[in-house]
Amino acid sequence: MYYARMMKKRDKTENLVLQILDTAAALERRLDSALSLSRGITFREYRLLNTLAHSANNGLTRVALARSASLTPSAVTRALKPLEKLGYVTTTKSDRDARQSLATLTRGGKTLLADVDGVLTDFFVGLDMPSKNQAEIEELLEILTRLRRR
Repeated sequence: MYYARMMKKRDKTENLVLQILDTAAALERRLDSALSLSRGITFREYRLLNTLAHSANNGLTRVALARSASLTPSAVTRALKPLEKLGYVTTTKSDRDARQSLATLTRGGKTLLADVDGVLTDFFVGLDMPSKNQAEIEELLEILTRLRRR
């Protein structure tokens, strides 16, 4: 009996996790499409630029940027290269350790972020949220935050 209850709980939890991941992937694809068609960047690139824009000091190391944007350092390195070529980010290389290179948002990057703001506003306002009840949305955010921290 105990094993059956545990398996049922596991199945429900597995279904929930898979649904969250599938939903996140679908939303990211839609965000990628909206941003790439209008501004030529992906949502992942937007997240990096936005993280740099909100950094407390003047730029972030790739490791700190990866941690802040929930990416791996190698994913950050791959994503920063085209952003540097487009003039949205500059990187100051460290002579001692490549992980300590400092990425900084340029004036062009700041302008792009301001342009992207309208695209994202249209996207998020256009989502058909299942609940307009602010308390339910806040509860869901709290649950997702707890899951992320475990």
